[in-house]
Amino acid sequence: MSKRIYVGNLPWSTIKAKLEELFSSFGKIEDALVIADKYTGRSRGFGFVTFENDADADKAIKEMDRKDVDGRNIIVKEAVPLREQQEEEKSEEKQKESKEKPEKKPEEESTTEGREEESEKKPEEESSLPKKVPKERKSRKRKEE
Repeated sequence: MSKRIYVGNLPWSTIKAKLEELFSSFGKIEDALVIADKYTGRSRGFGFVTFENDADADKAIKEMDRKDVDGRNIIVKEAVPLREQQEEEKSEEKQKESKEKPEKKPEEESTTEGREEESEKKPEEESSLPKKVPKERKSRKRKEE
């Protein structure tokens, strides 16, 4: 089974051939891709390498992560599909929010009950306001000829 890795913090001058050259020593590469800006064509500084063998990909991750390439320390890790990454980030945010919210004390509960009563009164107040009556439309009379 193949495994895809993410390679970040690449120099702007990196092209597909250079990326393949960097990782070919770890095993057979199915595909190498350097992400480029769609308007300028210049590298965006990251890419992906797909290895045929999972063990080769794992070895490349261990040995190439934080390695100096043309004066930059590249970041190498297993690629995660964007949707999964977004879902993980959302779940982490929810966990942080739940930890930050303090638990309600009995005193606070009594104040929230009063607020609920106030919110129940609002619809009654709104109903006592005069309603706008729509203007009557002038009907057009057909000219009799």
